[in-house]
Amino acid sequence: MIGLNPVFEPTLLSRVEDAALNASAPPQQRWIDGWLLRFSPGKAKRARCVNAVADGRLPLAQRLAECERAMADAGLPLIVRITPFTRPEGLDEWLAAEGLARIDDTRTMVAAQLPLAPLALPCGLRLDPVDAARYADAVGQLRGSTAAQREAHAQRVALSPVPYRGWLMLRDGEVCACAQVAVEGDLAGVFDVFTAPHARGNGLAGALCATLLARSRSHGARSAYLQVDAGNEPARRVYRRLGFADAYAYHYRTREAA
Repeated sequence: MIGLNPVFEPTLLSRVEDAALNASAPPQQRWIDGWLLRFSPGKAKRARCVNAVADGRLPLAQRLAECERAMADAGLPLIVRITPFTRPEGLDEWLAAEGLARIDDTRTMVAAQLPLAPLALPCGLRLDPVDAARYADAVGQLRGSTAAQREAHAQRVALSPVPYRGWLMLRDGEVCACAQVAVEGDLAGVFDVFTAPHARGNGLAGALCATLLARSRSHGARSAYLQVDAGNEPARRVYRRLGFADAYAYHYRTREAA
């Protein structure tokens, strides 16, 4: 596990983690002895996993067993999210010893300052704001998500305690890129950034994200965060050019690594 990047204030990164949890909250969730369980049937693991955010009082084996039963009752496998904020200490090593495999190495990236102005969009492109249902359908089509996953995504975004705004970058009515922003206080979270295969390599994701971050600044945001697969170097290069840097890592533990 990679710890907190000392470039950033620890308090900021703690707030980022809280904001990311708030922004990914599905309507289906419950607490078990200090651990937050989420049961969204959608594609995003952060909305269908166990978040170990407090020490709790039960023995670990008992707590894990209760979580596994609850996830199974919801028709979901046991997936535990591991971050530098995970409690109790040593949980990751204990889960590994219990046979849970590590998957999905991810980076939370943070930009301490946001761009002052939007970037000019390439000729022939326009940005359309869309509601949760249309956004989930558009990005779901690009990702190859099932109808059930799209419906769960739309429900989670529509009912989120942190308001989302989805944007589609269009050319002649065809989606070229898309992204969502969720602003909580002075923090803007960037989610679900995706560029259509036919439009990649043209700087669209960078232009889209820069524009949305500048808009977020005008609504009171001063810093931003996002989550990206550690191995997705093309995306990470785009985000670094926008002023983002790795803040901390997280991954998941599961019995069903495949």
